[in-house]
Amino acid sequence: MPDQLPPGQYVPKRWPVLHYGRIPHFNPQKWTLRVCGATPGPVCWTWAEFGRLPRVDVIADFHCVTKFTLLGNRWTGVSTAQVLAAASPADGVSHVMVYGEYGYNANLRLADFAAADSLLATHRNGDLLTAEHGHPVRLVVPHLYAWKGPKWVRAIEYLTEDRRGFWEERGYHNLADPWREQRYSYQEDPSDGPSV
Repeated sequence: MPDQLPPGQYVPKRWPVLHYGRIPHFNPQKWTLRVCGATPGPVCWTWAEFGRLPRVDVIADFHCVTKFTLLGNRWTGVSTAQVLAAASPADGVSHVMVYGEYGYNANLRLADFAAADSLLATHRNGDLLTAEHGHPVRLVVPHLYAWKGPKWVRAIEYLTEDRRGFWEERGYHNLADPWREQRYSYQEDPSDGPSV
């Protein structure tokens, strides 16, 4: 198992609950997911419309910057490829900002968002995500630390230049590769992102 883990990670007995702020109340009649920013065709799905989008299963690990890793999760949800097909990024889009409830956001490169195993997850290991783990929808980008996958996703904005998200503005690494232990902004090279 150690060779399956990024440096400094361990496997916990259960999935820890970590987030900033309170857990939002989900109202399916009022919930929407917007895709906006630099796109010729923005979209806004209701919960019913989002529920009709094709689903995918992805088997992938989950790496938290607090040093735990959950191995071999089966995530179910809507692939980010589906999002990109429904609302294509304009020429020049290089980054994405993903917004959760209460103003939380995370930036990532378009290539990371578009990765084949990235998805807007609604289930883990066959079970609906619980509220404390992001129900109804959380972004999962398995090759990055989990703070790059906000819980309670409500909007996706296409950007033509990088802009730091919530934790990146507070000293976390702009790129967040767990295999390179990119945890904190002081580890960044000048090309890793905008200045803090």
